[in-house]
Amino acid sequence: MRKWLAAALGVCGLLFGQAAMAAERIVFVGHWSESDSFFNVIRNSAQLAADQLGVSIEFRNPAGGDLSEMGRLIDQAIASKPAGIISTVPDEAIVGGSLGNAVASGIPVVIVNSGSAEIARKIGALRYIGQAEYEAGKAAGEKARAADVKSFVCVNHFFQHPASHQRCRGFADGLGVEIGDQEIDSGSDPNDVVARTAAFLKAHPGTQAILTLGPTGADPMIKWVKEQGGAEKYYFATFDLSQDIAGAMKEGMIKVAVDQQPFIQGYGAVETLTNYVRFGVLQANDVFSGPGLITKDNLDQVLALAGKYR
Repeated sequence: MRKWLAAALGVCGLLFGQAAMAAERIVFVGHWSESDSFFNVIRNSAQLAADQLGVSIEFRNPAGGDLSEMGRLIDQAIASKPAGIISTVPDEAIVGGSLGNAVASGIPVVIVNSGSAEIARKIGALRYIGQAEYEAGKAAGEKARAADVKSFVCVNHFFQHPASHQRCRGFADGLGVEIGDQEIDSGSDPNDVVARTAAFLKAHPGTQAILTLGPTGADPMIKWVKEQGGAEKYYFATFDLSQDIAGAMKEGMIKVAVDQQPFIQGYGAVETLTNYVRFGVLQANDVFSGPGLITKDNLDQVLALAGKYR
């Protein structure tokens, strides 16, 4: 009888745990495309948090990164009645209304990566977890200023996004110069990135630094600069990390990469929602995951976890 009761209680405990896990289901809606390696880190860290905390998580993103689909994906998530929603906000006009509807229906929301603390408050989200973009650009600019850089080109591959301009403006302020026409809309196609940046550099031969805002701009520009024999000519700074960026940094070509520490964004969002749903507790402030500056000095530690948690 004791053995039977123990077995029965074990089954009941298992079923209860499964039911609790199902009740604590989180949906993560992001704007990444399937080929965007940067968001693998956010996904991996969010999944790690879910596994450690015993909640389930579903990842949804628009096919090909088509932002127009994001509102529909959020609406579908609301209809499935999850315990909480995590979302990026690449364009408030596209997703703000749907996320506001989630909050109005009683579903707690956390904004990560793109967006801002101000947007999170406007929507009614619990918190924003992401990089302070202007401050990140300024930190990189101050690093360049210490190397006596006084002019640059900001290669902006996502010109329509407000955060991109904050990065460029912060870099200019870190240098202590006016941004003027030093920010260009490079487009996201690698050929456009190279052609438009090369045209700017030809028209402004005194440009000392190249700032790219992520691998989309950095990777093709690394190749082009090498082909032009300009590895020593330009102070090259970038945001985020990729295999090409890490390689160029090892070679000494890229001087600094701004790391927004996406691990904190994914892990922290799941942890915040879980603590709120389970215990009704919430940290007092938004979380700025970056900037963290990567240089040749700390690159090896970063590379040990690159692509998975860094």
